Amino acid sequence: MAAPLLVLRDLAKSVPGPRTLFDGLDLTVEPGEIVAIMGESGVGKSTLLNLVAGLDVADAGRVEIGGVAIDALDEDERTRLRRGRIGFVFQSFHILPHLTLDQNVALPLVLLGTGPGEARQRAATMLEAVALGQRGHDYPKQLSGGELQRVAIARALVHRPTLILADEPTGNLDPETAARILALFAEQVREAGAAALLVTHSHLAAAIADRTLILSRNGFRGPQHG
Repeated sequence: MAAPLLVLRDLAKSVPGPRTLFDGLDLTVEPGEIVAIMGESGVGKSTLLNLVAGLDVADAGRVEIGGVAIDALDEDERTRLRRGRIGFVFQSFHILPHLTLDQNVALPLVLLGTGPGEARQRAATMLEAVALGQRGHDYPKQLSGGELQRVAIARALVHRPTLILADEPTGNLDPETAARILALFAEQVREAGAAALLVTHSHLAAAIADRTLILSRNGFRGPQHG
């Protein structure tokens, strides 16, 4: 049996106040598995994704990605791990305004040293997959919020990461587009044998998950199987 792609052990995080977001959080995510994280606003769902990505540091506990404990890595090592193994769909998109859509989507490949020809081709393929195939030379300012969200999803998937972290990935999409993008998301995860954590308020998004967990201060409630 394949080793888990993501393991959280006894994870704790507080914020100034002081206020405990969560304590004693445990989770194991297997290859090919999508786990949806739901819960009230302010319980720490986005913070949890930042901890998993090594963008923030837990007060206690352990995060392992592919058997690597990220708290044992220095900042350069965490950066290399993020570039190579993680795809992140940020709630605020983080699309670079001075780059075209092609260039934005190709950026993870460029950072990994992929040749320019292959990077362009893979970026074009992903833009086509999110129904933006004719917009590659456009700039972000020419797009709607929903279109920018699709660019962010394409960028997160283009380098075929083993772990995908998505923060409200369908928040700006109409139901029909959301359903199409979610199907693409699920297909990419399962074909690649990747794992995904999907933070969402949308029951439509949660429906593609294998498990739905409710995050609270005392940990997860669940699992509810999809």
